[in-house]
Amino acid sequence: MGPMTISRNEYEISTDRGRLDLSFIHDFLANQSYWAKNIPFEVMQRSFENALCFGVYHQDRQIGFARVITDFATTAYVGDVFINEAHRGKGLGKWLMESILSHPDLLGLRLWFLGTRDAHGLYGKYGFKKVINTPLMERLMAILNPDVYKKKEQR
Repeated sequence: MGPMTISRNEYEISTDRGRLDLSFIHDFLANQSYWAKNIPFEVMQRSFENALCFGVYHQDRQIGFARVITDFATTAYVGDVFINEAHRGKGLGKWLMESILSHPDLLGLRLWFLGTRDAHGLYGKYGFKKVINTPLMERLMAILNPDVYKKKEQR
């Protein structure tokens, strides 16, 4: 399927990679997010090459982002989700999640997962549950290296 664009009032969500404002996204991820602090531009850019990216736009200016890493058959990881602070509180994060979960290329997947420190309420509305106290907990394993970008800078 080619790029998808949906509109609501003055806002759009698009999977068109050509519209992504990489400088805007990098600024947020490297300087404002807790999960990708100090991420090098090149690493961020490479991460988009193997993901389905969703840009959120207000009057053609990017104000939000999310990406999905997936095999388009069984599994998807949702990451780097954010809405610019000036546009929060307008239901855009909910609309973004609805758009991701209803994307035609992502329907019928067996496993969706993500990580969050503070948005459990938002993701819970879409069926995401904490792994603890679920059968998945017994199966899920991970390697987490949250300071990887900091370590690279110190070399």
